[in-house]
Amino acid sequence: MIDTDVVSPQGDSLGEVREVVIDPNSGRVAYAVISFGGFLGVGEKLFAIPFKALTYNWTENEYVLDIPKERLEEAPGFDEDDWPTMSEQWNRDVHKYYELPPYWE
Repeated sequence: MIDTDVVSPQGDSLGEVREVVIDPNSGRVAYAVISFGGFLGVGEKLFAIPFKALTYNWTENEYVLDIPKERLEEAPGFDEDDWPTMSEQWNRDVHKYYELPPYWE
């Protein structure tokens, strides 16, 4: 999963999977951390995308994220050296932003 491209439904690049966040209680993949923006890793921002928001395209070996690029640019993100605490409230806020029910419900 790491380094797999993430694209829009039209095939436009949205970034790549940098990390995977596993829920320690259920053992399920909670988020794919996507890198987006910047140039050659400089100025890049990370986004925790609920794993339910991604669809795997077996033919192209890529994940498809059906959200407009502009919405991703405005999404709650973080820097590589300053990750969020991923508290329950943070989790709820992220799922609300992507209009998905929390993965634990």
